[in-house]
Amino acid sequence: MVFSLLTKIFGSNNDRQIKKIMPLVEQINALEDGMKALTDEEMAAKTLEFRARLSKGKNPESSESLDDLLPEAFAIVREAAVRTLGMRHYDVQLIGGIALHRGMISEMKTGEGKTLMSTLPAYLNALSGRGVHVVTVNDYLAKRDAEWMDAIYSFLGLRVGVIIHNLNDAQRREAYSADITYGTNNEFGFDYLRDNMKFDRESLAQGELNFAIVDEVDSILIDEARTPLIISGPAEKSTHMYHQVNTIIPSFVAETDYSIDEEAKSVTLTEEGVAKGEKLLGVENLYDPKNIETLHHLNQALKAHTLFKRDVDYIVKNDEVVIVDEFTGRLMEGRRYSEGLHQALEAKENVKIANENQTLASITFQNYFRMYEKLSGMTGTAETEAAEFKKIYNLDVLVIPTHKPMIRKDMPDVIYKTKKEKYEAAIKEIIRLHKKGQPVLVGTISIDVSEDLSRQLEKRNIKHTVLNAKHHKAEAEIVAAAGQKGAVTISTNMAGRGTDIVLGEGVKELGGLHILGTSRHESRRIDNQLRGRSGRQGDEGSSRFYLSLEDDLLRIFGGERISSIMDRLGIDEGEPIEHNLISRAIENAQSKVEGHNFEIRKQLIEYDDVMNQQREVIYRQRRQALTEENLKDEFLQMIEERCWDILEIFEDEKLPVPDWDIEGLCDTFNRQFNCTLQPSDFDREDIDGEKAGRIMVDKALEKYVEKETLIGDAEFRQLEKYVMLQTVDSLWKDHLLNMDHLKEGIGLRSYAQQNPLVIYKKEGFEMFQGLIDRIREQTLNILFRIQIVNPDDLNQIRKPKNEKLTLSHSDSSAPREPVKRTEAKTGRNDPCPCGSGKKYKKCCGA
Repeated sequence: MVFSLLTKIFGSNNDRQIKKIMPLVEQINALEDGMKALTDEEMAAKTLEFRARLSKGKNPESSESLDDLLPEAFAIVREAAVRTLGMRHYDVQLIGGIALHRGMISEMKTGEGKTLMSTLPAYLNALSGRGVHVVTVNDYLAKRDAEWMDAIYSFLGLRVGVIIHNLNDAQRREAYSADITYGTNNEFGFDYLRDNMKFDRESLAQGELNFAIVDEVDSILIDEARTPLIISGPAEKSTHMYHQVNTIIPSFVAETDYSIDEEAKSVTLTEEGVAKGEKLLGVENLYDPKNIETLHHLNQALKAHTLFKRDVDYIVKNDEVVIVDEFTGRLMEGRRYSEGLHQALEAKENVKIANENQTLASITFQNYFRMYEKLSGMTGTAETEAAEFKKIYNLDVLVIPTHKPMIRKDMPDVIYKTKKEKYEAAIKEIIRLHKKGQPVLVGTISIDVSEDLSRQLEKRNIKHTVLNAKHHKAEAEIVAAAGQKGAVTISTNMAGRGTDIVLGEGVKELGGLHILGTSRHESRRIDNQLRGRSGRQGDEGSSRFYLSLEDDLLRIFGGERISSIMDRLGIDEGEPIEHNLISRAIENAQSKVEGHNFEIRKQLIEYDDVMNQQREVIYRQRRQALTEENLKDEFLQMIEERCWDILEIFEDEKLPVPDWDIEGLCDTFNRQFNCTLQPSDFDREDIDGEKAGRIMVDKALEKYVEKETLIGDAEFRQLEKYVMLQTVDSLWKDHLLNMDHLKEGIGLRSYAQQNPLVIYKKEGFEMFQGLIDRIREQTLNILFRIQIVNPDDLNQIRKPKNEKLTLSHSDSSAPREPVKRTEAKTGRNDPCPCGSGKKYKKCCGA
């Protein structure tokens, strides 16, 4: 109450932020008449003028910053929009554009013109010549927005590129070289990974990550943050086990052989289930290490049959299992669940089982977008997740006022006891509004519900259209027509995000577009997105949600409490209830789920931060090998380090050098460097450890120079580069698998009173140190043995293997049951994994 009173007196923090921005808006408005007086040619010349002012000489004091140019740049874009598109940026769009330029999230209601708003900061930041990426949720919107806004950019002398599916490398390079590049979050992320798998710098596409404007930022950075982007290649595994395990699943009984936790979306075998699995699969102990793959197949098959529903989580199309995005309802063509889950679904649906894949590269959206020097976003619904945006991305949310007052009527939810009663009531309301002529957009949470409602309306001869993942091709046309008189549109959560629903003639007088939600989503944002389709730009509109106690959200997270309230009130069958207690209980249920999902995302990023540090080291090393002409200094350093590593294995500070295992040392050295080091080389009276090491280094360098002379300097430099790249890629792939296995079993460490994340960091560090050692060892091993008989052989080495790559999202991020993994060795001169800062040999390895 006190807080509410203070807000009324002093205004909210959001109000104060907007008040600070208003003087800039006034400056932009004051320049409008001057911009109108310019000719088209004079306006286009302004871009060259701004760029010259940004880099005026080499004296930083004489050049201007982007902030200095903002008022003029925004004013010139506004005038260009008027001349090319007949659209003028409102003051609220100027406020939103300033927030984007400052690296914030602009929350702007649907229909307020986010696409046009983004041209302001995109143009300003493109003046630096370092590129601007505008990120959208699908190819259609990326292409539409790029073509639409290109009129403004080309008028001002800037070039626009588009990154969509199925472009080749040359087309991608061309698009990224543009001043402003539009594309989807998936394509930007996958291009980053693909660039870090290339074998020559000419084929690199993406360039630097300077400034990103993320449209529908909540969908991309929150909803999709739980599923990492993965590039994988085929693994040599048989698909027979998927068929075998699938045949036994129908005999498993719920609550007897397995238990389902719907809140956590997990399924667990009981002791009875384990015993049944062992009997049916003919194994003695499923938890024996040799049967761990069988156990994994069984768990994935169980998950496929119990947690994943056809026409909700996936559809079967052209004899393929295609994933349905749970947040947008769109088909995720080409995406596959990882770790055998997709194969388990293929076995369940009796379609061809594709070979399993092995991860070659992966990254989360969280870590990809945090690599941009400046990040901003825009959406109609971000305020409910403001804390998460700040904590994970350091992004503040600014709620932008609407150009015209919002007059949409959001009516209280109506709740029924059963789903049957709820849908009957919803259909009656649709028929009533249809007869009246008021357009209705019906929101559903899955494909099967949308199709069931469609069948019910067909029986009653109600003309309508359906928008879901099965009928997505005409999405823009369906959504655009949804505001016409008498229109009935049934939609999943995709609901045409990014496409305005314009009201037809006479509709405003009927009450505008009515939104009828048939279920509450787990997230309040998704509900707000659905509501936001109505009431754009001060239009008339209304919304109401129809719920039942059998809905998953209420049943899992608050059904008993709500049910007891309804019983006390004596609600009859078919009779709805509207009550503040119920509304609060629903909000509490949604808050609980949002909190649970935030914890999952937070855990994902905590674990992926470990991988991200390792990824940055490997990709930096790889990019150096790719872009530098000469790696000789790096190889000389590697040779010296490897010699001292070998010496360290055999040295004994308590004994003189002749008493060491010199034969073993020579044997190890010769295997590494393909040399002929002899015990007699150490027959010197003054020999000590330092001199022994120098003998080894000199011998290895002598062999290196011999190899270099034999092959030729230029060819040898190329050879070093490609041997390094091939070795790094091969060992990094294996390391990713080992890190996945480590994460799968790490959760069980909590039973030993250990923090799984701390253990994951410690053991992951040890494994990474081992990886670095193996890269050095294997790279030198290949280089010192390779024979080039024909110059054409070098070109063959340069070509990467033509693997069929799969782009996908992982299905899960949480640690799972343990499986075997490869242990890595910490070198004695490496930093100690305990974090003391000392060398391993003088700390835990002493």
